Amino acid sequence: MKKIAVFPGSFDPFTIGHEGVVNRALVLFDEIIIAVGANALKKSYYTLETRKKMISKVFSHEPRIKIDHYEGLTVDYCVKNGAKYILRGLRTAADFEFERAIAQVNKALIDDIESVFLLTVPEHASINSTIVRDIIRSGGDASKFVPAVINLQEYKGTED
Repeated sequence: MKKIAVFPGSFDPFTIGHEGVVNRALVLFDEIIIAVGANALKKSYYTLETRKKMISKVFSHEPRIKIDHYEGLTVDYCVKNGAKYILRGLRTAADFEFERAIAQVNKALIDDIESVFLLTVPEHASINSTIVRDIIRSGGDASKFVPAVINLQEYKGTED
């Protein structure tokens, strides 16, 4: 049976921390679906299409990675796509507490979907999309925090 994981998130923008988690997870799974969640409660900086384009560019060389988007419950998306695993990265103890609660609820909703957590490498522990987005919004150079193939200047004007 093919081991499929869903890596859900807003990815606004996709960072080197996200990239690191996905690259390290490739040894664990046959396929990883990076699923950009459309969260009606969150105001995105980049459009959904822009975020998907950025991520596609990062993994254009890797056929085992698919880029998609979804609305609704992550577990429902997993069922629809035959995924038995939800992949999440952990930077801090606070991340663990937050993700643990979500994983336990997901497990209660759909028992045969497992959450798999990977710790970020120490040098990525301080990087999060909110901080990177604030740097971009303020006109700073955030290039060291996003994958090298993403030229943020190329995406100027694609904000929501």
